[in-house]
Amino acid sequence: MASPPRLKRRREFLRVAGKGNRAARPGLVLQALPGTAGPLRVGFTCTKKLGNAVVRNRAKRRLREAARLMLAEGAPEGWDLVMIGREATGERNFRQLLGDLRGLLKQLGVTP
Repeated sequence: MASPPRLKRRREFLRVAGKGNRAARPGLVLQALPGTAGPLRVGFTCTKKLGNAVVRNRAKRRLREAARLMLAEGAPEGWDLVMIGREATGERNFRQLLGDLRGLLKQLGVTP
């Protein structure tokens, strides 16, 4: 399974944060912006509040894998998503993290 295309530029992240919808669960925060042209794209970020680079990179790796598993096949087109790591992202059970992501995708209307 291939990973979904990525958001990489700061202005893309800011556009999703400014115009999109936002929802949170214990494992992560998800920002979603509908109505963009092209395939679903995903961006990942963690703040320095989480800890040093090792902790932040671990959280982002877990978020990337969760996105790959949930969004690789049959992902709806026309969405930009930003996944923000929280303190619990690094230690949370991976099944719970997937459940958090699944619930957020439904809550924001990305998936039915």
